[in-house]
Amino acid sequence: MPFAPVLNSEWLKIRTVRSLPGALLALFAATTAFSAIAGVSDTSDPEFDPLFMALSGVAPGQIAAISFGAMAVSAEYHNGALRISLSAVPQRGRWFAAKATAIAVPVLAVSLLTALAALLVARAGLGPEASGLTLAEQVRGVVGCAVYLTLMALFAAGLATVLRSGVATLSVLIPFILVVSFVIGDAAGTVVDFLPDRAGQIALYETYDGTLGPWSGLAVTALWTAAALLAGARSLARRDA
Repeated sequence: MPFAPVLNSEWLKIRTVRSLPGALLALFAATTAFSAIAGVSDTSDPEFDPLFMALSGVAPGQIAAISFGAMAVSAEYHNGALRISLSAVPQRGRWFAAKATAIAVPVLAVSLLTALAALLVARAGLGPEASGLTLAEQVRGVVGCAVYLTLMALFAAGLATVLRSGVATLSVLIPFILVVSFVIGDAAGTVVDFLPDRAGQIALYETYDGTLGPWSGLAVTALWTAAALLAGARSLARRDA
């Protein structure tokens, strides 16, 4: 079967599973709201970074992106849906590529809109504190934010394919990004900079130091995502539907 009709069928599933558009709406709402709150917060911290402050709503918003990726895959494991999908598309690799594309495209589109809205509302609150941001830095922040959220959604999709459960995937990833990175991250040294969330979020900073920069950090996140998707594709190819 050609790729286009497979992609169209997967896109139809994304649109008709009610929780998935809801996750995208939550991504926009949470990220924008928390960035707006950050925009009116105290800026006297000597380590204050106006770009990261403006896009700080990504921290809670990424949970919605991860949930979207995990739920889009885990829905296939309910009531034998995967068996039906693979009966229609026996080429499992092609089906999985269409599923990943159907996840990535709407997340990227919504994330671009979300990052731009978050930046604008936060800048309105920050006022002169954000006046030093250049156009290039803001474009890099918006694009980097969208790419990061898309990669995290695909990372969750790959892991959900391996675990065959959205609940299990969220039980692993949400504590990982909330506990490992933010609670013990600073004590773990430079190794933590290569974790998928910490590496990708470097793109959200105006100034940065350390081993990775904005694009190399996103490249590290992309490698984690590629590994998860490859593991998911391998699991799909070797296990019964």
